[in-house]
Amino acid sequence: MKKKTRIIILGIVLVLAMAMSGCGVNQKSPEGVVESLIKEYVNGSEKKVKKCYSGGDDANEFLQTEIDATLQYFAAHNPTKVKVEECDKLSEKDKYTYVYIYYNLVLENSQEYPCVGTYMVEKNGSKYYVMPPSEITDELRTQAATDYAKFMTTDTYKNYTKAYNVFVKKNPGYEEKIANKLNAE
Repeated sequence: MKKKTRIIILGIVLVLAMAMSGCGVNQKSPEGVVESLIKEYVNGSEKKVKKCYSGGDDANEFLQTEIDATLQYFAAHNPTKVKVEECDKLSEKDKYTYVYIYYNLVLENSQEYPCVGTYMVEKNGSKYYVMPPSEITDELRTQAATDYAKFMTTDTYKNYTKAYNVFVKKNPGYEEKIANKLNAE
């Protein structure tokens, strides 16, 4: 009986270990860390957002200001969840990758607010981190602007634009409502 009990306990421990390993930030790919960043912003997890940027709890004053503002922005929408439609690389150069993400914030009334974003990601060792804006060089900004102009001609961007326009027509004044919430804070 003791052997059977040990096997059951070992099985439970393995199941818990497997479940716990899925909780956290995906830093195995540029796309993974960008998806994690958006999901953690929606979840309101400042600690995990910081992990996407640097892997730690520290953030300089400029990055902390950006994190705080972005957390407030997502909170103003009061989403119930986020649905990632697409996330892929726009370009790669050396250890830097420019990534886009197209996602929908699922609102309390089950409507989906379309969003698109781009992030510069850096590889450090075997992990990927979103680069804070203050660390993006002029050379990287110039290349990103060129890549973004190309991105705007893709079906992904056109689909985002179409979905956004449909949402705005169905929800006149939504943008102003969010702006008012942010100004009140």
